[in-house]
Amino acid sequence: MPGPGDRGGEKQKPKNASKTLKRLLGYMLKYGWVFFILLICAFASNIGNLYGPDFAGRAINEATAGKGNVNMPMVIHYGLLMLLVYVGSNILSFLVNIGMMRVGRKVARNLRRDVFNKLMELPVDYFDKHLAGDIISRVSYDIDVVCTSLSSDIVQILTSFVTVVGSFIMMCMISLPLVMCMVFTIPASVLFTRYMGKKTRPLYRARSRAYGEMNGYAEEMFTGQKTILAYAHEDQVCEGFSGINKKAAQAYKDADGLGLTMGPTIGMISNIGLSAIGLGGAILYMYNIVGLGQISSFILYSRKFSGPINEISNIINEIFSALAAAERVFALLDEAEEVRDIEGAVTLKNAKGHVSVNNVEFGYLPGKTILHDFNMEAKPGETVAIVGHTGAGKTTMINLLMRFYDPQRGRICVDSRENRQYTMESLRKSYSMVLQDTWVFNGTIFDNIAYGKENATHEEVAAAAKAAHIHNYIMKLPGGYNTVISEDGGNISKGQKQLITIARAMLYDTGMLILDEATSNVDTATERKVQDAMKKLMHGKTCFIIAHRLSTIRNADNIIVMEHGDVIEQGSHDVLMSLKGAYYRLYQSQFE
Repeated sequence: MPGPGDRGGEKQKPKNASKTLKRLLGYMLKYGWVFFILLICAFASNIGNLYGPDFAGRAINEATAGKGNVNMPMVIHYGLLMLLVYVGSNILSFLVNIGMMRVGRKVARNLRRDVFNKLMELPVDYFDKHLAGDIISRVSYDIDVVCTSLSSDIVQILTSFVTVVGSFIMMCMISLPLVMCMVFTIPASVLFTRYMGKKTRPLYRARSRAYGEMNGYAEEMFTGQKTILAYAHEDQVCEGFSGINKKAAQAYKDADGLGLTMGPTIGMISNIGLSAIGLGGAILYMYNIVGLGQISSFILYSRKFSGPINEISNIINEIFSALAAAERVFALLDEAEEVRDIEGAVTLKNAKGHVSVNNVEFGYLPGKTILHDFNMEAKPGETVAIVGHTGAGKTTMINLLMRFYDPQRGRICVDSRENRQYTMESLRKSYSMVLQDTWVFNGTIFDNIAYGKENATHEEVAAAAKAAHIHNYIMKLPGGYNTVISEDGGNISKGQKQLITIARAMLYDTGMLILDEATSNVDTATERKVQDAMKKLMHGKTCFIIAHRLSTIRNADNIIVMEHGDVIEQGSHDVLMSLKGAYYRLYQSQFE
């Protein structure tokens, strides 16, 4: 199977920014009327702000009429109107920010729900090729970056557009000559922003990938902490993390270092425009072309015109970071889902357990075949054991039976029908599995045992636990079957976890059973007891057993010996021992 070196290192293909933005807006438009009201409030806030400088200019004109001619009631009138529009605009801005924060959280919830649901639909090979930490990074960090930007930046950009357009119209109404003094700043700002966008977007993509790799490395090291301590490998692990952390920090520095130059540069362009307005306004005032009130209003509007441009340039790095994160999230959502049911697929009910494998070839990676022309037949009620050295292809065969993967060539049939002709759900529900890598979840022992059977009663769960020889242990716990198992079963031993999974399989009554080193983590005395229970569990079922301890499969109806993906021997225990071939040598090696 693909190893860690094959995972998590793929490069994302650059996506179209406008398409990514449309998809993000699509999530926001699910709250259409709320989002629409917030946009109206934001526009109203900005339009109100546009009248403030106009009222200020009128008040100044009234105040410059000369000594004794100042119309104080009108000055106060315009002053109060200016105060009113600014207070109203700020209140609306506050409401918009609160509303957008809530919408952003709901969008984050929906995105995480869609991503998690997507993960449940992806094929097994996706998880083999991607680091768990990288996947978690997309679910947590990337979605947080996206939704933080949605909560603030999107509305700010949309409303800033209103401010810029409105301010420009008001400036044109006040004085076209003054507009000509600062109009050169517009193309300069736009061209510089586009240029920097092309430079910074690849850097933010690289930053997101670097953070995903760092999370993947950390997750793997935390999972293997005991092994690291046992081999005194702490220094090497720290050095490895230091290198990955340095790479992530450098990616962060490259992206933000370049992105942060945009704000000051746009500010400098705006200040040059303001200087040109001041110089041009002074000349026009000397020739009585414009008044002080007009100059004051124009300067205020010019600040409102350049202010949003400066703000956008300051948050542009956040926008590019959010777009890079969104591309990673949408790349996951766009992954091809598991090939499930063909048209006309039927439901497998009450499987008899007649399984045949005909001329199957399979490999996890192109050009690397694991199984070569594999053939096998298991009649209803028979027990088939698969043995061989590590890497021979035993677990691969189990993956094919469960349709975690499909073979590149050949057919696998259940009850005389190819397994692809059954619905995926019904096929997998026809198997019970006990794996060497046990899995328990954060919940009660009762819930863990009853995982595969809906509406299981306490008596049924207890009976399965007794058959698996773990009932007495459970009853000694303070909460009995209501005792909560911590995450990944940290508060119970590996052997106890394995017995719980055996009890789970015993409760989940199916026609076919897969045992992959099902008793590898229990002691010898308990194993003998569990083996007796297993015989009851296996009675009348088609069973597939992967075992390294050959003493546990002596009674199997058919033993398949594999080596490098090929079947080299096949038969009962007595037949294979009489051949004195590979099985004989393997069996003897365990008792020398």
